[in-house]
Amino acid sequence: MVALNLSTRSRNLPLQLNQHVMTEQSRHDISKTGISLYIHVPFCQTKCSYCDFNTYQGLEHLISPFLNALTTELHLWGRSLNYPSVNTIFFGGGTPSYLPQDSLKRILEAVSDGFNIKDAAEITVEANPDDLDEQICNRLLEQGINRLSIGIQSLDNGILKILGRRHDADKAVDAYLTAQKAGFNNINLDLMYGMPNQTMYQWQHTTKIISDLQPSHISMYCLTLEPGTPLLTWVEQGKLPTPDSDLAADMYHHAEEVLDNQGYLHYEISNWSQPGLSSEHNLAYWTGQPYLGVGPGAHSYLNYYRFWNVDSPKLYISQTESWHLSEPQQLEIIDNHALNNIKQVTGYEYIDCDLSAAESMFLGLRVLEGIDLGSDSIDTSLDLKKRYETEIADLENQGLLEWHGPKLRLTKPAYLIANQVFTKFIG
Repeated sequence: MVALNLSTRSRNLPLQLNQHVMTEQSRHDISKTGISLYIHVPFCQTKCSYCDFNTYQGLEHLISPFLNALTTELHLWGRSLNYPSVNTIFFGGGTPSYLPQDSLKRILEAVSDGFNIKDAAEITVEANPDDLDEQICNRLLEQGINRLSIGIQSLDNGILKILGRRHDADKAVDAYLTAQKAGFNNINLDLMYGMPNQTMYQWQHTTKIISDLQPSHISMYCLTLEPGTPLLTWVEQGKLPTPDSDLAADMYHHAEEVLDNQGYLHYEISNWSQPGLSSEHNLAYWTGQPYLGVGPGAHSYLNYYRFWNVDSPKLYISQTESWHLSEPQQLEIIDNHALNNIKQVTGYEYIDCDLSAAESMFLGLRVLEGIDLGSDSIDTSLDLKKRYETEIADLENQGLLEWHGPKLRLTKPAYLIANQVFTKFIG
């Protein structure tokens, strides 16, 4: 309902460039801007009932060859891109905290060898509460990790059981307090709402405890029943009720009120932070900055090409080795020819001016301070204000968009139906 799934499915796309071909001057010069780096860890001890991510359980025998392939991919990309600067690093998945001891250290050493990590780089690791104790937290800090994203989801044990989470409510709170005591001062807590059998009382209980903990960052996402997941099957079979969308809306508004009263900045549709502690990595996505994804199924956006790796961990391992054996050279530019020679890359698409304009609008509008159409028009070589004049006027008349100085932004009533707004710019 609130969250928009922006992931690109793996598919090979023909290059169909329209008449608004971008100039080289309008492309991101990563030698000047640097990049964000996403590292996908596909392993989980258990897979949650709602999850449709590219993650796997029971493949522990592939962890060692995966680490070999991942560090190889990092070295090769670093060489190919001429050792660019890295602004942010995000370990996602999957469950990065499930990897064996010192795995993250090894990966970060490979990043350091292939890239220039900026001194103030935000380095985030997603973690399951069950994986965090004092020793592990201290080790992560020593390795250079400066931000944790802990998947709490709920503080109701019944809901956690439905979701297939391997922690309970007490462990979730304990993991946060342990990380805080160890010295982490930038911790995100992930929560979900709008779940089957979830009551407003349960949600109020969760948000009260979480807000009292005062984490630096909170992400709250409305449950989406994804095809192929056990949770959707249970709902379709009548084993669980269909989530109540009206109740989910009330939960969202309740969270808004609670966090506003606690002084949090609501800076993105589903994200709140203490002042100055917004997620720099996610902001890079939302503002159209270049990023490189490594690991199985990881997506990248460089030089107006979006491309993605093969999903299968086993195939990723073999294909990365094949790229290594082909002796890749430094890339002057990312294009279809270059991507066809990168063995683990299984699909790509060119982001032409039309698509870039649309993405600038719906990604930029996710950030609640709004989008400066003047600055974004420079990036897309288009006048976005003029291009979407009709759509903007229509949405203004509906009370869904408003101007705040030079920026166009969502109105509060639009937060819950943001997808309806975004679809106006796609077509």
